[in-house]
Amino acid sequence: MFKGFTRFLHNPGEQLKSLLNSPVEASEALSPRIIPRSEHPVSRQQISDAALKVLYRLNSAGFGAFLVGGCIRDALLGKMPKDFDVATNATPEQVRDLFRNSRMIGRRFRIVHVRFGREVIEVTTFRGKPQDEHGDHIAQQSDAGLLLRDNVWGNIEEDALRRDFTVNALYYNIADFTIHDFANGARDIKSRTLRLIGDPATRYREDPVRMLRAVRFAAKLDFTIDPATEAPMFDLAPLLLQIPPARLFDEVLKLFMSGHGLITFRLLSHYNLFGMLFPEAEEAMADAAWAEELIELALTNTDKRIAEDRPVTPAFLLAAFLWAPVAHRQAELEREGMPAIPALQTAAQEVVSRQLEHTSIPKRFGMPMREIWELQTRLPMRRGKRAFQTREHPRFRAAYDLLLLREQAGELPRGLGDWWTAFQQGDEHEQRRLLQKVGSDPASQGDRRRKKRRKPRKTDP
Repeated sequence: MFKGFTRFLHNPGEQLKSLLNSPVEASEALSPRIIPRSEHPVSRQQISDAALKVLYRLNSAGFGAFLVGGCIRDALLGKMPKDFDVATNATPEQVRDLFRNSRMIGRRFRIVHVRFGREVIEVTTFRGKPQDEHGDHIAQQSDAGLLLRDNVWGNIEEDALRRDFTVNALYYNIADFTIHDFANGARDIKSRTLRLIGDPATRYREDPVRMLRAVRFAAKLDFTIDPATEAPMFDLAPLLLQIPPARLFDEVLKLFMSGHGLITFRLLSHYNLFGMLFPEAEEAMADAAWAEELIELALTNTDKRIAEDRPVTPAFLLAAFLWAPVAHRQAELEREGMPAIPALQTAAQEVVSRQLEHTSIPKRFGMPMREIWELQTRLPMRRGKRAFQTREHPRFRAAYDLLLLREQAGELPRGLGDWWTAFQQGDEHEQRRLLQKVGSDPASQGDRRRKKRRKPRKTDP
């Protein structure tokens, strides 16, 4: 990887006793491995000016100040760090007093956001043992072990073993530019292994979202999940049902909107986690072979757009994830005699209502998602001015993309997508020619308007 750091990895020293057992036991005998500046590649040139301002001001005020977590992990992997998190022994109140441009957020985990323009630096106080209580600063757990509140302050050693993965328990000290490695995270970075700190089952019960984070990091970093870390995931996946839907939606965005959606989806399915987030989609995949293919194609499309730095929206992915259950329910309602458009609207309402019990869907994404679905019934209707009106709809492009994926996945026969492709690319003459062909296109039969029945005239008795 690089000269000094590689030498350090080959001589990690005595391993922490009980590291993979109880975090509390391990912290009692904890001593970090100090990596001097000469043996690691992390440079202040890689750190944003905003993060440096926070670190230096905390340090000059007499507090410890460390960059921690993903930014250090990514720097050691040779990536340019993007998000900078700071850990300190200053309390949230003390941090807020030092920075006028800050605000304290959260009740479950109290942290401070320091804002510099559009950049936000997240500052957390060292966490202590959850069993300890210090006045109003307490940790609360449910009977099942779920950590409901965690605002017990401690020291850096305790904080390190409260972190989730070994590769995230690396602290960059702004005072002397050393890296403090508390859990052999540098070793695991070298072997590209994702390993939980502490007993995995206990840590998942404390916060089931750690299972999603394990999948996300494995997909993003191309790491292998340690066997002991992955073993409980298959059975503990239902613990995600305890998590508030709003928090799970935030995790969904991180899972699928970071450019590694396809491999993330496959890992989630492997560990029985996808069904905890999208149960209706998982049921639909069991009933229709095209449903899983549609999701994979949508994720491939999104990953490609992100790689090309093109805009993406969660509304499109959500529309693809939930389209199969909506289409299935729409077909049932049509068989019962409901017209196509009301059937689609009713099906969408039912599916979305059930989905909201698992992950919330903000209106800014939910409304476009429904419009993408409704356009699926309008795309076959191309007679007269309808094709031009549909093409001008704000969600046309997303709906057209979904139509192409539906055909590619095998839900629909090919043809309608090709027509719309030609219609968009053609000049005025070509568009007229395509519209003339619509009458003979079986896909356009639903466009024929029904003649209104005249009411019979009343006759005098």
